[in-house]
Parts: sequence; structure tokens; C-alpha cells
Amino acid sequence: MKRIGLGFTRLLHGHKTFDHGIYPIEHKELTAGKPIRRLPFADELVIPLQQHKGRASVPIVKVGQEVVRGEPIAVADHFVSVPMHAPATGVIRAIGLAPTAEGPKTPAIFLKVYHAASQQVLYGSACEPEQMNVKDIIQAVQDAGLVGLGGGAFPSHVKMQPPAGRVIHTVLVNGCECEPYLTCDHRIMLEQTENLIRGIRIALRATRAERAIIGVEDNKLDAVSHLRARIPKHLPITVEAVRTKYPQGAEKMLITALLDAEVPAGGLPADVGVAVFNVGTLAQMGELVPRGQGLIERVVTVSGPAVRNPGNFLVPIGTPVRFLLDQVGFKGPLGQVILGGPMMGMAVASLDVPVTKSVSGVVALEPEDPALARRQVYPCIKCGECLRACPVSLNPSMLGELAVAREYGVMAEQFNLDQCFECGCCAFVCPSNIPLTQYFRIAKSINRDARRRDEAKQTQH
Repeated sequence: MKRIGLGFTRLLHGHKTFDHGIYPIEHKELTAGKPIRRLPFADELVIPLQQHKGRASVPIVKVGQEVVRGEPIAVADHFVSVPMHAPATGVIRAIGLAPTAEGPKTPAIFLKVYHAASQQVLYGSACEPEQMNVKDIIQAVQDAGLVGLGGGAFPSHVKMQPPAGRVIHTVLVNGCECEPYLTCDHRIMLEQTENLIRGIRIALRATRAERAIIGVEDNKLDAVSHLRARIPKHLPITVEAVRTKYPQGAEKMLITALLDAEVPAGGLPADVGVAVFNVGTLAQMGELVPRGQGLIERVVTVSGPAVRNPGNFLVPIGTPVRFLLDQVGFKGPLGQVILGGPMMGMAVASLDVPVTKSVSGVVALEPEDPALARRQVYPCIKCGECLRACPVSLNPSMLGELAVAREYGVMAEQFNLDQCFECGCCAFVCPSNIPLTQYFRIAKSINRDARRRDEAKQTQH
């Protein structure tokens, strides 16, 4: 019945999609038509050593050491790790703890920028990916420090090497950008097309996939037509418009929409022969790998009602959010600043938090914004709205009640808590204003801590 319902949905709306989901107000008109601009360098950049999934990078510089833009300043500590590169020419002022959006401070490198320097990238060794073997390409991608720039920050080279027994047949290129306000991927598809195509070719070669499909939501049809017109006919790359719906850009949702396949619970896209990469990641891959250079900057959308001059900006990694907001201007007091989009992004407690590789947007809200209004939380009325919204078909209502009862183990063991990827759909539609996503985030954190304690006890014995 689920397949039949999905088939009717596709028939009615024309473009491919997935079951459930929501339709938040987009607010993309603020920046969708604004080209990418480069901003000045801050006086000091803060480069956290943990900007990706996996092990943190290890510093290879010392306090007082001068570095040039693009020079490696930290190396990968494991296969699931990436190096860091100097986002600017300057001197290492300190290696210590820096604030993060998550709360706890984290080790970071503090780089004082030389404003008189040309800030040319003076480090790198050109190569030809088309002539490289798979192993060397994967190593080159890791050396470039590339991670998922859509927000996941998973090391890109790891996705190129699927688990034993898995074969990748399709590279899915995620150009959906379903979060409200964000338009950086939209502009990348329009302005960095050649780099994107080059990056897709590198990904195809590394994964040995037969084809690539670029999925773009149908609120960006200019990007669809632009890409179709510029992809060479001999390349196995197609562009597909998918229905504008949140969270269309989630890996599992995009795989369902474009390939009519379902990633098994607890599984990976590789289990169905797919590798998924964000368009920003592949555009950077297409630019950096042939030059033998590292990731030192990214495109960030800065928007929101509190921003005077919203836009899409090329921002050095490590730029403090405070400096970024000063450059674009903001109207009066800030109510809240969110890194990423408003649905899955994280509000920051300090404007000294730096832009990292995973930050695709900075959304600034005014104090009187309705999204920040205190709302009375009422008991669940069993309306079923959260069940209809959940894209992975969980029972958020039951999970919420178990969270209140602190039955965190039952949530995971009997109600598939770990399948929740915290998209926020359930909380968005809840008429009782129950903060379901926050409940689930806390529950998963407590369960992770409990597993670590159990593993530590077993190791001791």
C-alpha cells in the first residue's frame, strides 16, 4: 500500500518524491538571486581540529610558526579522519580550546592573519585524476581534507571506499537544499558548474560507478536547465528534478525518490549500491584535487530577518560568526543565531564560534521572531500529525511519551529511536508544541553514554 500511495503522489505532482515530510516556508527569495561574493579575512581564524566525523586531526605546527595559505597545519589521525590546511597566510598564535556550537570547548589552532599578504594559495602539487588509479584518487581526496559540506561532515574519501562485498553502481549528487533560507548549493550549481562536473567525474572514477544522477528540488528549475545544458553528452550524468519538500535532501529520502530503493534500517547507501555527495563537496573536489590543494574556504548563506545584507559568501574556514555578521550587517539586537538551516541547524550560545567545514548557513533571527516565542507545552492529544510527517515512519508520539518516562532503552530497542535523524518534522507539526526532536536527541545521547560505560566495563573484565 505504501508503494501505491507513493506512486499516486508522484503521478499527481509530476516530480519524484518520498512519503510524508512537511512544507515549511522557504525564505529562499532573500538570497537565491545573489551571486557568491568573497568577504575580507578576519584578524584571527579559529580552526577546530574536530570538524568532521571520525578522529580529530593532529596539529603539525607550533605556536609562533608562520604558515602560508593552503599549507597543511594538522594531519589525519586515522582513515576516518582528514587533515586541516591554513585558510590564510599568517602566524600560529596559539593551540588551545575554542567554543563550539555544541557547547563544550574543543582543541583548535588560532591563526593570526597577515593582512598585508597577497593571500594567494602557495601550496599544492597539480595532478591529473583521469590518469590516477582508484587508491591514489581516494588518498588525494583525503589529503584535500574534503568532507560532506551539506552539514554531515563525513569524510568524503571514506564514502568512495564501500564496505567489503558492496558495489557502487550510482553516484547520487545532492542538490536539493531543502532547508529554509539556504541557497549556497543553488548558487554553486549555477556558478561553479565546471568544478561540479569535474568533481562528479572524479567520484565516478573513484567509486567505479556506472552513472551519476544530480537531484535538484523543483524550486530551482533554473539550476536544472543550467546543468542539463552544460553536461557533456558523452558523460553518464543526468539531472532529475524532485519535488520541493522537507527533508528531500536527506540521503535516504533522495535515494527513495530517485531510485525507488530503500536503505535498510541501520544500513548505509552502499547497501543499495549508492554513494551520495553534496554538490558543494563535489565542486570543491573538482577544484582542489587536480591542484593538489586543501579545503580552506566554503560558500555560506548568511540570511534571516536580522540580517541587513543577506547573501552567499565565500568564507575562510575558521572565520568567527561575529565577524561574519559584522560584514553583512544586522538590524539591532539579535534574538538567535543558527548555524545551518532552522530545521536541523544548531543555535549558538556565543558569536565567537567559528565557521567550520560543515556550516552551510548562518541564519540570524530577531528577538521578536515568532520562531523564538515561548510556547506552552500541552499533553499529546494523539492527533497523529507527527506520524504523518515522519519521513522514516516512526511513532514520534509514543517515543515522546517514553522520553518523558525516561524509558530511553525501550525507545531504542522497541521503537527504533536510532533510525531518527532529527529532521524536526514531528516537532514542527505538533499542535501541543512538544519538543519531540530535543527529547530524541537527549535520549540518543544518554543511550550512547550508557553503551560506552558498558563497553568500558567489559574491557576491564
